[in-house]
This record gives sequence, structure tokens and C-alpha cells, in this order.
Amino acid sequence: MFNIVERRYLYFTLSALVIIPGLIAMIVSTIQLGTPLKLSIDFTGGALQELRFEQPIPSGEVRQIFVNQGYGDTTVQTTGDGSTVLIRSKFLDEAAKAQLQSDLQNTIGPFEELRFEAVGPTIGSEVTRAAGIAVLAASVVILAFIWWAFRKVPNSFRYGICAIAAMVHDVLVASGLFALAGLVLKWEVDALFLTALLTVIGFSVQDTIVVFDRIRENIPKRRGEDYETIVNRSLLETLHRSLATQLNAIFVLIAILFFGGATIKQFVVVLLIGLLSGTYSSIFNAVPLLVAWQKGEIGNFLRRMLGRPTRATT
Repeated sequence: MFNIVERRYLYFTLSALVIIPGLIAMIVSTIQLGTPLKLSIDFTGGALQELRFEQPIPSGEVRQIFVNQGYGDTTVQTTGDGSTVLIRSKFLDEAAKAQLQSDLQNTIGPFEELRFEAVGPTIGSEVTRAAGIAVLAASVVILAFIWWAFRKVPNSFRYGICAIAAMVHDVLVASGLFALAGLVLKWEVDALFLTALLTVIGFSVQDTIVVFDRIRENIPKRRGEDYETIVNRSLLETLHRSLATQLNAIFVLIAILFFGGATIKQFVVVLLIGLLSGTYSSIFNAVPLLVAWQKGEIGNFLRRMLGRPTRATT
């Protein structure tokens, strides 16, 4: 029987190699922007305009008009054939909006306004607070549910903690890579990012619970086997189900990424990264972490960090 769990420290190392650059990007972003991720108007307050010109135009010309009016933080993104632009800027009142659109028309040419959204900073703070509460509440509920559902299994609390650890892993991977994209590609976090992140959390925990549930079934059936063998057997028994479920969703997201609109591209990328990370963490992080904890390896690691004697593992 192929032993997946015995290579657990290799999996932990691979996760660290992905997460650490993202954390560094968050630190750099915090130093440069004051926040770990580049925030959109959903959080900071501002204005979003979508304008369609009669012919393709350079985004730099549009941005320069805003810069000349004192809106230096404006970002401009062209979509479609280059004739449609998405403009994100500081908050605009009606007078400022009219002046800027007049300058655009006089300098570049006539256009059609497809969308205009103005969001004040009060709404942005509410969105941020609600997102934090949602993630915290989800973590508490997941921990409590797993603890109760696995109450007949020894150390049931550990199953909940390992599921939360895998969830945090996926959040860090998605957020870290998005922080890198924010620094390199100027991607901004908006309400859709939070939606994608919460969806990723749901998929990740669901996949982890499937494996844990098989472990719970196999423990009384395989009393003659050691815990690591039971866990590895359970993982192999559910591997095809986990991969089939996640790959179906991943293939759909790849299709949307290539053939969908530009306005949902970032949303789809976060979902795709999160699902890939969730598939990995459920198989190669949550379950191996459970085994390491059961064998006392986590406690020994902490004791070594504190300079105390270690205990023999079983």
C-alpha cells in the first residue's frame, strides 16, 4: 500500500515555500500601501467608471487626464478590443465627474458611459468588518461541528484544529498570491475576492471532512493496525472522490478564465488558486498534520524550540 502520510514533512515544506513568498508580498504591500493587500473602492471608498470609446485607446492617455486633475492614484484597465476602459479613482462628486468626463471627451473623443459606481469609505469599513466576522464565525462553527461530529473518536478536538489549519493554509495561499499580483499586476481586492475566499473555505473544509469521516469509520474496523496505517488507508480510499470532485470544478473555472469576461477574471483566479490549494491541503496537510499530532511530533517540535527534552514518538 502506497504510503502518502509518511512524506508529511515534504508536504509541509512545499506549503511553506508557497506561503512564505506571499507573506513577504503582504509585508511589502503593508509598507508601501499601509495594507497587506491592494484594496479597491469597496474598502477604501472611491469611484469606478466603465467607458466605451469609439476606437481602441491607450490606457496611459486616460490616466494622464486624471493625474492632471490631481487623481494620481487612478488605475486604468482596458478590456475587450481596447476601446472599453475601467477607471478606478478616488471618490468623485458630480462636479468632479463632469469635469473629468468633459476632459476625456475633448482630449480623446466621444464615449458611452457603461457604468459608474461611487462608494464612500463608510461602506468600505463595513465590508471589511463583515468579512472578518464571517471568516471568524465560520472557523468557530466548523471547529464546533467537527468536535461534536467526531466526539466518539479519541482526541476529536484535533480533527477540528487540523481542518481549521488546512483552511488557514488555503486562505494564506490565495491571499499571498493575490498580494503578489497586487504588487506586480496592480490587482485590487474587492467584494468578489471575499466571496471567492469564503467559497474556497467551504470547499476546503468539505474535502477535509470527507477524509476525516473515513478515518472515523476505519478506526473501529482496523483495531489491529496502527493509527498512521489507518489514516493512510482512509486517505487512499477517498482520494479518487476528492480529486474527481475538485477537478470538475477546476476544469469549469479554467474554461471561464479563458472565455469569460475581464471583469470576473480576478474572481475566477482566486477561486482557481483556492481550489487547487484546498485539494492539496486536504490531502497533504490536514491528514498528515493529524498523524504528526497523534504521534507527538508537534509537541516534540515545540519542546525543541523551547530547549526542553523531547519524548519518544509511537
